[in-house]
Amino acid sequence: MKLPIVHHPDYDARFPADHRFPMSKYARLIEVLRGRALAGPDNEHMPELPDFDTLARAHAGDYVRQVIDCAVPQEIEKEIGFPVSERVSRRAQLASAGTILAARLALDHGIACNAAGGSHHARHAQGAGFCTFNDVAVAVTTLLAEGAVKRALVVDLDVHQGDGTAGILMGETRVFTFSMHAAKNYPVRKAVSDLDMALDDGLEDAAYLHRLSGILPMLSEYSRPQIVFYNAGVDPHRDDKLGRLALSDEGLRARDRAVLGHFRERGIPVCGVIGGGYSNDIDALAARHAILFETATEFA
Repeated sequence: MKLPIVHHPDYDARFPADHRFPMSKYARLIEVLRGRALAGPDNEHMPELPDFDTLARAHAGDYVRQVIDCAVPQEIEKEIGFPVSERVSRRAQLASAGTILAARLALDHGIACNAAGGSHHARHAQGAGFCTFNDVAVAVTTLLAEGAVKRALVVDLDVHQGDGTAGILMGETRVFTFSMHAAKNYPVRKAVSDLDMALDDGLEDAAYLHRLSGILPMLSEYSRPQIVFYNAGVDPHRDDKLGRLALSDEGLRARDRAVLGHFRERGIPVCGVIGGGYSNDIDALAARHAILFETATEFA
């Protein structure tokens, strides 16, 4: 079986090339995946826009309406990092629907990945940190509401803490949130996940993988998940503009293999999302994000 991959052309909201957020990485990523025969007509899946109630399971209804109507207050747009235009609104809605679709495909096939997602700074009542809607929170609350799963685990290995995810899901005993991130990176004020692992600046492959491998058995045994949402942000890379860690390409690959292998060997479905990654070199950035899909293919 080929790895199910969720993608939509409108994941790219077409920002200017010099924007701080490298929006064109989404279009370039799917080109890379198709060029490597990892994605194609036989395994690509396209999401449709979600309805209001789906988004409002994770977010305040007033905020959902503001995003859909492109009427987000300027002070919130400032925290997000860009205006919520029609393209940005559509992208945020589709990315959330894409993670829902990838999660359903993972339940059916064991593993699936969204070629977007991981917008983990978006909070219940507003966006922040380049994140408009929190797609993982939307997806997990949808699966719980439908009765598709009774327990879920979020493994967030983006270099920044998954503060929005932790806040939205706080008190939801059916979901365990884990974030492993650079201690001194954004956000300045951290939220409280069910488990947080804060790392020192400059941590390299061996030390990072040692910390990760030591925690994975506890995560699976304690949370007993029926699905895992894996945020495979590539901003822990040593060349990332907004990261403070020092992983190599092979370190990212070993990280992804450790996470995916641990849960797939136990028969637990995994839904992968790409998370953060920041570079002016879009080709290099897309290649880093492609590591998740290359590694997930090994377990498909």
